[in-house]
Order: sequence, then C-alpha cells, then structure tokens
Amino acid sequence: MGVGGSFWELLKPYARPEGFDYIRNKRVAVDLSFWIVQQETATKANVRNPHLRLTFFRTINLFSKFGAFPVFVVDGTPSPLKSQARIARFFRGSGIDLSGLPVVEEGVSVERNAEFSRRVQECVELLELLGIPVLKAREEAEALCAQLNSEGHVDACITADSDAFLFGAKCVIKCLRPNCKEPLECYHMSDIEAGLGLKRKHLIAISLLVGNDYDLNGVQGIGLDTAVRFVQGFSEDEILNRLHEKGNGATMFDGAVKSMDDSIPCLDERSPRPKVPHCSTFPMKGCLEKPEGFACDCSISDVDHKEKEQKKQEMDDSIPSLDERSPRPKVPHCSICGHPGRKKSHLKFSCDFCGTFPRKGCLEKPEGFVCDCSTCDMDRKEKAQKKQENWRLRVCKKIAMEQNFPNNEIIELYLSNNHGHFTENDGPHISWESPKTEVLVDFLAYHQHWEPSYIRQRMLPMLSTIFFREKALNPTNTLLYGQYEFDSIQRVKVRFGHQFFVVKWKKAVHAMASVTYTIPGDSDIEQEKLTEVDESIDLLDECNVPQIHVDDGCWFLLTDENMDLVRAAFPEEVNRFLLEKELKESKRRNKSGLRSEGVEEMPDSPKSKGVQLSITEFYRSAKVIFHEKPGEDSAGNSDAQGRETSTEKRKASDSKLSKSVRRRLLFG
Repeated sequence: MGVGGSFWELLKPYARPEGFDYIRNKRVAVDLSFWIVQQETATKANVRNPHLRLTFFRTINLFSKFGAFPVFVVDGTPSPLKSQARIARFFRGSGIDLSGLPVVEEGVSVERNAEFSRRVQECVELLELLGIPVLKAREEAEALCAQLNSEGHVDACITADSDAFLFGAKCVIKCLRPNCKEPLECYHMSDIEAGLGLKRKHLIAISLLVGNDYDLNGVQGIGLDTAVRFVQGFSEDEILNRLHEKGNGATMFDGAVKSMDDSIPCLDERSPRPKVPHCSTFPMKGCLEKPEGFACDCSISDVDHKEKEQKKQEMDDSIPSLDERSPRPKVPHCSICGHPGRKKSHLKFSCDFCGTFPRKGCLEKPEGFVCDCSTCDMDRKEKAQKKQENWRLRVCKKIAMEQNFPNNEIIELYLSNNHGHFTENDGPHISWESPKTEVLVDFLAYHQHWEPSYIRQRMLPMLSTIFFREKALNPTNTLLYGQYEFDSIQRVKVRFGHQFFVVKWKKAVHAMASVTYTIPGDSDIEQEKLTEVDESIDLLDECNVPQIHVDDGCWFLLTDENMDLVRAAFPEEVNRFLLEKELKESKRRNKSGLRSEGVEEMPDSPKSKGVQLSITEFYRSAKVIFHEKPGEDSAGNSDAQGRETSTEKRKASDSKLSKSVRRRLLFG
C-alpha cells in the first residue's frame, strides 16, 4: 500500500519511461512479496503454482532481456504497528467495529499466514538455485530496498510500495512491461523535489496526515491535496517540529506559532494588587496640605504609575490610526469597460485603459474580466491572505483534535537506517553465482510437472547471457552449458525499437554422440499439447524462447542477444558479420541502380539457393494431414509433383519429428 490516498497519481506526472538498456549492468533490489501478491492478477490461466512460474520467467527476463543484476529482498518480522494495521485493513470492509479488536501488545507481532510464507520460501529456494542473491529484512522488504538504494549498494528499487521514498529510496521502478518500447516506469526523488518541492521529511509528514502502512486513518478530514498544500508551506528541517507543535494545540498567526494557553493570563496577573491607604491631608491633624499636582513617590505608588503608563501605551498601540481605521476609499469603476473611473466621465473624456476617442464610448468588458488596477490588486491580495490564514487555522484545529499526533514511533521507523541484518561497516553480502541447472530442473519438474527439455530451453537465455559475460573475461570458455558452441550471427533483429543479434548455436560433437533418435508416439504428442496450453506465456512475462532452426539438414538454436555482449565476447565474428552485411547492402544498391538504368538482370540459375522457405517448415503442426480419397480429381496434384523442390524433400524426410522430440534432441 504505502502512503494513503492516490499518492501514485500525485507522482504520475514525474514518471520517466525508460528503455531496455536503462538498468543494463546495474544492480536492482526487488521486493519479492510484491511479485508474489501480483501473481494473482498477472496470471490469467489457472496454472500450477503461479508464484513459482511468475518468479522464474520474470527473473530470467530481468537477467537476460534487461541485463540487470537483481537482488531479491523478503520481509522479516513485522512491527506491532504494522501487525495492528494489517488486522484493521482485513476487517475494514467487513463492517466489524474496529474498536473491539484486540490491541497488539508492545513487542508482539502477527506473522503472515502460513500459505503466503510457504510461497515465499519456495520462491527463495528457486532464486537460490538460479544463483540470485536473496536478503532478508528486519521488518519491511521495501525498507531494506530503499536503504540499499540510498547507501549505493543498488541503483534502483523494483516495488509498488510508495513508502519506499519515505525510507530513503532515490529511484523506484514501479512497473516492468517487457513488451513495449519503453518498458520501465521510473520515479526519481530528484524529479519529485524539483516538481513538487517535497523532500523525504515532507513525504513522511504527508503520510502521517493521510495515513500509511502503520496508521491507516491519519488525520480525520485531511485528504492528499490538503496535506500536500499544508506541508509545502514549511521547509524540510521544520515540518516535523511544526506537526508536533500543532499536535500539542498550537495555532499559527502571521507565521508565528502561538499556544492557545498564551492568551490566558496567569494567576498573579489576573489577581489585583492590594491598595495601600494614603493620608487625605487634613490641616487640623498636623499634616501639610499636599500641593497641586502632588504625586506620591512610594514604591507601591511608583509601581502603579508604571503599570498605568504601560497599559495606556498598549491601548494606544492597539488602537489603529486614522488611516488604518478608515476603510480604503473604493475607487469607482466603469460599468461598461470595468476600468477605474465613472461611466459619465468615460463617455465625455474617454477611458485611458480602453484607448478610445472622446465621446466614442468604452469597449465592453469581456466575460470574466478582472481589473488590474493597484486598488483591486491590493484587495485581492488581502482577501487571498485572509483566506489562506483561515484555511491554515482550520487544518491546525483538525490536527490538534487528533490524539497522540504525530506518532514518534512511525517517524523513527521511516528515518531509521537499520533495516537489514548487517552492520554499516560490513555491508550486505551480495554475490551472483552460476545456476545449479540440474538441481533446478529437478525442482521445477517436481513442483511444476515440466519436462526437463522444456526447462532447459526456457533457461537458455539466462545461460547465454552468463556465457557472453564470462567469455569476455575468460576467452578459454568456448561452450555454452557444456553442450552448445557459437556458430555465427544470423541477422540483426529489431524488437520494440531496440536492436539485437540473432545468434546461431550448434550442438558440440561430444554432446551429439549421446543423442538417440526415437519415433514420437501418441503420448509425446499429447504431452506437447498439454505443455503448450498449460504454460502459455503471458504477455506481461514473455520470455525469449530459443527457436529451432533447420539449415541443410542441420539443426541450430537461435537466441536474441544484446549486441554489446556479443561484441565483447566475439569481436572478430561481429566485425566479419558487419562487413558481410555492408557488402550485401552495396550489392543491393548496385542492383537497384541497374534497374533504374533499364539494364535487365540475368535470371536466377536453377541451382540458386535464394529460395524462401515456408514458416510451416520450422513450426510444424501436430494436426493430421488430410489425404484425398481415391477417385477424386488429382489434376492439381500432378502439376504440384512436377514442381517439387528440395524444401519438400526435406519436409518428407523430417515429417516424423514433432516439436517436443526436436526439443528433446537439442536440450536433452
């Protein structure tokens, strides 16, 4: 969830769509719980263990297609606040009174249900077999992802929890769409600061006002727009302190904080000072008569005189001057054009603002006209200032009505930098290893009931990416997966605006020696159909499946590879391919030039190899071929037999091999 309200909609204008190469050769932290929760909506078909399937294909896509180095993070033990919020969220839509729910005691946490924990554990086991590092957070996975990002251990976080920014994340990737030109939806904290003027503590203050994962309610009567507008009036250093002051009953007046108790005088100020009696000066009693204008100089009288003078001065200061007391004289405005001046004077002398001639009248004011004279401008500013002060006062009153606001424990959770099981000096242990292919095949065959050849085929893009990286560092490594060797570059493929090399792989000689040919039976065809229907790749998680290519009776594998990886591993082959491509293009240009000059081309020889093969030759259907009954018209067949090509002969020789058998021959 993250921050309450439509927080992602607030950040949507500052999203950056990025291409495939944005996270290439970069480390990214992935919130595994986010993927597991998302699989319920991402999987359209009713498949076996969708969490394992989704994690398997997405990890291979992230590693091979995007070229990233993923680091997965799982949740730890939730805090008592998160446990209580989770219970409240569960019962929120049920109509049950939340006040009657049991309160989670201090230090007591409620774990997730056993089914979800089982799924997480199975995905962790799968990732470890793939050689991907997995870290466990103390509490929230997105908190550890954000800490790794802020400390520079990873370059981005992949999560849909918006409170990753509150934990200190600098770059959050909310969506991964492999099948588009710009598949990554990235949010940078620098863009949010520049666009909205909001920094990390501002976002924490907003979450306290509108609600978050630890407090679902927030402040009653304050929505996201109000919270954003309120916190934008303070700097990052003072916003949390101001929330504490307003939570304690403080109000705002002219930018200064004034407590509600400041206007109430203390007991000493309210109680009058006892009056000391003075002689009334009767001459017959022996006292001297006080002269005119006499003032007693005793200490008590002196204090009284000073208090009276101070009170008089305060009263004089509180009384506004004549200019302040008298309302600003209202300048008359013309009812026709709306400019300063009377209508009669404008008819007689014309209007300076309209620019018309005398006795020609004024121009009629348009709809929604606003006068921009100094008097009207000052009135508008005063009204806007008064309206802003009243609005802030209402917000402060709503904040003051909340009990125990703001919650210091929530603020400490967001500002903490200790979300992992490692120290600042040691740092997290992050390393990528080679996949344990055979163990992984057994694991998926047990949980998913997939054929071993199917698993190896889907894993090949990841294995080829690892092979090219190691080949660039260690040229002695010549075999992919110990079975396939690099043959050549077939062509350049453009996919969603990005170029890839289509690489041809052939099986090594020692691997071919152990291959035995078997005729496919009915069970093999049925298994192939079941596999294709049950494991159809969703568009969101499409994997680059290696294609089987037949050339002159030889079988090859075709994979889409990053051009930079192939160039680093096989620079000579890449240069040779580019040179041949340039020669072909020059020949094509020369032929087009000859056609434009009217020179006829020589017809192709019968032995020309430029024959375009049908796509059904490579992707044969498992359907039964229809055979004509005897006696039907076969005139067209006689013509077709006369035009039989070498392609049809090859088709006849391989007609008994189904797709599943060809896959087994190549992947074991």
